[in-house]
Order: sequence, then structure tokens, then C-alpha cells
Amino acid sequence: MLNLTEELKALSQKAFKALFEQDLDEQHIQIQPTRKEFEGSHTLVCFPLGRFSKLNPEQTAKAIGEYMQENSELVNRFNVVKGFLNIVFADKVWLQLASDIMKTPDFGFKAETGREVMVEYSSPNTNKPLHLGHLRNNFLGYSVAQILKANGNKVHKVQIINDRGIHICKSMVAWQKFGEGETPESAKMKGDKLVGKYYVIFDQKYKAQIAELMEAGKTKEEAEKEAPLLKEAQEMLLKWEQKDPETYALWEKMNGWVYKGFENTYKTMGVDFDKLYYESQTFSLGKDEVLRAVKEGLAYKKEDGSVWIDLTEEGLDEKLLLRKDGTSVYMTQDIGTAILRYRDFPKIEQQIYTVGNEQEYHFKVLFIILDKLGYEWAKSCYHLSYGMVDLPTGKMKSREGTVVDADDLMEDMFATAKSRTDELGKIDGFNEEEAQELYRQLGLGALKYYLLKVDPVKRMMFNPEESIDFQGNTGPFIQYVHARICAILRKAEQICIQPKVSEKLNSLEPTEGNVLQLIVDFPAKVDEAAREYAPSIIANYVYEVAKAYNKFYSEVSIFNESDQEALAFRIGFSRIVAETIEKSMNLLGAEVPTKM
Repeated sequence: MLNLTEELKALSQKAFKALFEQDLDEQHIQIQPTRKEFEGSHTLVCFPLGRFSKLNPEQTAKAIGEYMQENSELVNRFNVVKGFLNIVFADKVWLQLASDIMKTPDFGFKAETGREVMVEYSSPNTNKPLHLGHLRNNFLGYSVAQILKANGNKVHKVQIINDRGIHICKSMVAWQKFGEGETPESAKMKGDKLVGKYYVIFDQKYKAQIAELMEAGKTKEEAEKEAPLLKEAQEMLLKWEQKDPETYALWEKMNGWVYKGFENTYKTMGVDFDKLYYESQTFSLGKDEVLRAVKEGLAYKKEDGSVWIDLTEEGLDEKLLLRKDGTSVYMTQDIGTAILRYRDFPKIEQQIYTVGNEQEYHFKVLFIILDKLGYEWAKSCYHLSYGMVDLPTGKMKSREGTVVDADDLMEDMFATAKSRTDELGKIDGFNEEEAQELYRQLGLGALKYYLLKVDPVKRMMFNPEESIDFQGNTGPFIQYVHARICAILRKAEQICIQPKVSEKLNSLEPTEGNVLQLIVDFPAKVDEAAREYAPSIIANYVYEVAKAYNKFYSEVSIFNESDQEALAFRIGFSRIVAETIEKSMNLLGAEVPTKM
């Protein structure tokens, strides 16, 4: 397929040789996309070329542009803005590229390279259901996995389930003391929500005990440490680590409830995993590594028995690796998990951790510790950090039960999709099953698109109402454009129009050319999104494609075209736009309806 950047580089060298009798090294040729306010698709930056041409950048650009226009069939015209040469390629070029894309089913995607990577996402605690923050995490991790796969990588999607520790012990103690044998069946609740309910109850009762102790003369700090409920949770954690049968049985039962709930939520989200890791299975390996670090002088034991590592030489501080009672902390478990994954998948070249930006310090420390322990692959580990999600109503807190539940939010999105769609009459002729499927696709598409269109590093505000609008930079707008194109393709099939690019065609409507410029850019966008670990690049790209096609559709009447060759092209052109929209949305983990 014609590569316009490479063609322009070769043409620039040819022009320079002819005009200035000099061989121009490729390193001096800078080509970038033309800025939106100027005509053209590719821009040659001429500022660095003046020292070779002995002309100012503007004169250099004008001379090269004139040469290209006179000597190449590819270049239709050009314009010069200061030292920037903006190239307008001939319509024939775009028609040829459209023809090539029509014959390339995997356009935009690379063949397998043999490189293997691992992407971790979700990684919940088993003391509460998944919430809005987990939605951004899951959608981001899953989308990055899709994008890396599209770039030829073999991707292993995993999560680490934080199924042990003081948090789950708090839910267990509260259920034991106040639950009266309640089960998900008897409570008619999802298991993860039931366990989350007892986490909130623990916090309420714990706060009441703190208040009582403070009334009795204790300081706040003393009261927090001495509250009987917290002591019970700490004792339970010790019993669990000692494999006390009764404690272990309760832990397995309550975690079993949670896993069933998580499974349903993931299914609704449309995300999956290739392998699950559990903290309960990885923390002991982490403990062994920590004790090895003590033996080798990489870590040290304090008088109280706790184990620490000193990272002050790395510009960090001292980090706790084992508590004084010998129980593990998150860092211990993460050390064990990382090592176990490389043992399970020895060919992976990188581990990518999708975790919120409040854990940036944690991962900096983890990678340094793994490196100190002698694991060379630690240098290639990457923390895919992302900002928190806020709602117009304010910040979420799990302990206080003010979390926006993921299941509830998705159900609300489906209900909003239903009311908006019914209101606009977009389900005329649908049976009940088709209508429900459309509400699901629109609701989930709106949610995924809205959470992914923002650069991952940015904290964001999620506005449910805004996300499901059929106008503007939203998932439903893009889905609607796709459905509209599918209707055009169905009509073309009914009247037997075969999509094709005729050699007799010489010109394009300006709006067609604008869309094709964007379509040709698809492989570069997929590549850039993989390099930056940023689905937002794909999201904003597919919006531009849908918006540009919508403009074409409003200005050009497809089926009123009398020239049969132009009509056949427009059907083919529409098909590759629909395919690009579908591929792009699939990279975001979103589906596109074929009718609305």
C-alpha cells in the first residue's frame, strides 16, 4: 500500500538534489500532519533545510513545493506557511488508497510479532463490590490489551484478587458478630454486595467503639488502636495466616460469594481475563523473597521483628515489607505475584499494571525492590497510572458506603439509553429482544467511550447524562453514525450496487477527501495508542472519523448520484468508514449496532 510519508520523503530528497545539487539525509526530513486550519494532509518542515539550500525557510519551502507540483503526479498543489510546506495530494492518490484499503480486511492491524506482554487490570479487594473507579480501571486495562494485540503482541490479560488481609477480616468479623447467618440467597443480594454491606457495618461499629473509648478518657489514637473490634480483626488475620480451620472455612465461604458476584459484573462489563492470581497464593512466595533479602543484606529486621528495606539511596524512604507479627503487606504480595507471573509466562517481555495514580510511589518501590532482588525484567515493568473518577455528587468512600456501585451504574446507563432511544424513535421496527440489546450496546458504549476518551493520567468527572447524548463527542453519536452507514450498505445491497473504485474516477468531493485522510491515518493511530498506552487516542480519532463522515452525509446525497462509478465508490467508501469505526470501538471494548 502507498505510504504517503515515505513517498514525500523520497520526493523531498529528489527535489533537493535537483534544486540544490545536494543529497539530503533522511534525518533532516521532518514530516508531520498538516494543522487543521491549513489545506493539506502532510507538512514538510523546512526550517532545518535552510543551511543546505542557502535560502530562508519560506523560500526553500516554495522552491520544493513548485518542484513537486511540476514533477510528481502525486502532488496536486501546495501552500507555504512560514517555513512549513503543506502538501495537497491529488484525488487519484486518495482513490488508490481507498481501493487498497477495501482489499485489506485487517487494515490498521499488524501481523503477530512474537512479542508477549501481560496486562493486569481490575485487581479488586474481596471485601466490597466493584465501583465506578473499577469501571475506568477495567475498561482502560482491557482496551490497552486490545490495542497492544492489534499491534501484533500476544497479550495475557490477568488480575490479582486481593482476597486476604485486614480488609476481608473486617467483613468476616462483622458478619460473624452481626450477620445472624445471612446469605446472598436469604438476603436476595449479590454476594459481593452482601460482603460489602458487612464492611460498612464494621466501620460503623468500630467508630462507635472509638467514641466510647474517647469518652472514657482515651486519646483518639489510643482509642483507634484499642477498639475491641479492630483487635478481633487483627487476631482473625493471624489465625488465617496460621490456617486455623474455622477461620479458613469462613474466609472461603465469604470469598466464594464475592467471586460469583464479580463474575456477573465482569460479564455485564464485557471484559475477561486469561488467568486469575490470588493474593492468598502469592504472598508466601513474597515472604520467602523478603526473608532472602534479609539474609543477603538487602533488607533488615528491626528490634520489634518487622522487616524493612532502605531505599534512601534511590531518593525514596524506608519501606515496610513484613509487619512485626510476621504478616504480609501489599508490597510482599506484589513481589510474589510479579515473580510467579514470570515463572508462569517465561516469554513475556513486559508486565503492565493498570492501577490508579495514588499508587505511583508503591510501584516505583516495587520495581526497585524486584531489581535489587536480581530480576532483570523488573526494568521493563510499567505502571499504567490513571486519574480518579469523580461524579457531580462528590468523592466516593468505600468504608462509609458512599461508593457508586458498578452494577447499579451500568443498569442506570441501560435505563437512560432506553428512555433516550425511545424518545427519539430509534427503535421503530425492533422486537423486544432487539430493543434490549440496543439499550445494552448504547449504555455500555456510552460509559466506556466517556471513561476512555480522557487521557488516562487525568482525573475526570463522569457525567452520566452527558455521556449518553446522541450529539457531540459521545459513544452513542459514533454508534449512530455506524448504524446509519449500515443502513446505506443494506440499501445498496438491495439495489445490487457493488462497492468498488473505478479507474475512470478522477475526482472526489472535498468531504470525501477529508474522511479518507482520516481513514488512511488509522494504522498510525493504533501504533501511537500502543506506544502511549492511551485508548483516548483511538477514542478521539474515531469521533473525528464519525464527525467527518456525518458532514459528508449531510452534504452529498449518495443515492441521488447519477454517475454509477461515483455511486459504487461511495458505497465502498462508506463500507471502509463503517469498518474503521467498528474496529476502533472494538479496541475500546465497545460494540456498534447495525441498526437504530
